[in-house]
Amino acid sequence: MGVQIKSLYFRIVLACTLIASGVLIAAAITLVYQTHMHFLEYQTQVQDVKMNAGMLDDHFEMALNQTILWTSVVGLLLIFIISSVVARRISAPLIQMRRTAEHMSKGDLTTRNEVKGHDEIADLGHSLNHLAEQLQRQETLRKHMTADVAHELRTPLATLKSHIEAMIDGVWEPSHERLISCYEEVNRLGVIVGDLEQLAAVESPNFKLNVDEEDMSELVNISIESLRPFVEQKGLTLILQSEGQVMARVDKHRIGQILTNVFMNALKFTPTGGTVTVVSCVRNGKPTLMIQDTGIGIDQADLPYIFERFYRTEKSRARASGGSGLGLTIVKRLVENHGGSIEAKSVKGEGTRIVIQFP
Repeated sequence: MGVQIKSLYFRIVLACTLIASGVLIAAAITLVYQTHMHFLEYQTQVQDVKMNAGMLDDHFEMALNQTILWTSVVGLLLIFIISSVVARRISAPLIQMRRTAEHMSKGDLTTRNEVKGHDEIADLGHSLNHLAEQLQRQETLRKHMTADVAHELRTPLATLKSHIEAMIDGVWEPSHERLISCYEEVNRLGVIVGDLEQLAAVESPNFKLNVDEEDMSELVNISIESLRPFVEQKGLTLILQSEGQVMARVDKHRIGQILTNVFMNALKFTPTGGTVTVVSCVRNGKPTLMIQDTGIGIDQADLPYIFERFYRTEKSRARASGGSGLGLTIVKRLVENHGGSIEAKSVKGEGTRIVIQFP
């Protein structure tokens, strides 16, 4: 199996070499042919008339001049033909990419390049197609997020409006219970806005982590132990497992935030008497955190979307828990900013396991 030339540089070198070689070959053939024809003509003429050396020199000079002239004409013609073919082959995909970029700049993110070959130009075409796909995906997410934010804010605002209007109109007395209800709706709005601010911060290009060499087992103990009162209040069993020191370059404050969000999510959906297990270990050479619960689990159809903004498997359940629907989205962004990965596995009615790995 031959070695495939992928580099555009080598293709251009090859094209130029072929052009130069073609010109040299054409010049050599023309030179040989014209010289031979003039010598044949000379031999014919000397049979008819006696020619001196001066006439021979003139005839030879004329032969060389005509040979150079015809060689130049053939060479220029050959250069033009080959250069046109090479220029067309190289410029065609670039022109197509320019048109694709123009369509994208006008908002048409569905346009794509037709990519052929395996060189750098083909790679550029693939990259432009990938960029269009990412922009299209981000635009879709932006529209969904706008709709989701409006939906999330509409309910507490409508509740507040109805309560306050009823109090203003004298339908309701501003009792302690109704004021508490209004306060809870305001608090819910505060949670949503706060989580949106956190998500905007971690998705910002200027977001930076303060990474250092940390022991993940120690971070788990510090973060989870602070949440033990919530575990006891709900009547759950907490299990912490560690394989000793698990060192990784991470931002310890952000790791605490990741653990808190995932752990509290596990607590919400684990009924009384259940168990939540947190493990720090090394798997496949990577520092790994695992949070597993014996909760209600997640349907397989919902599992791929639990890290999306505002995605809820049960809207009524989520509202009762007071969540904003952004906690796991923030967790995923923080893990990705560390260069890590997060994966969820769940069985309906048996529980859920969240596996987080860092470089």
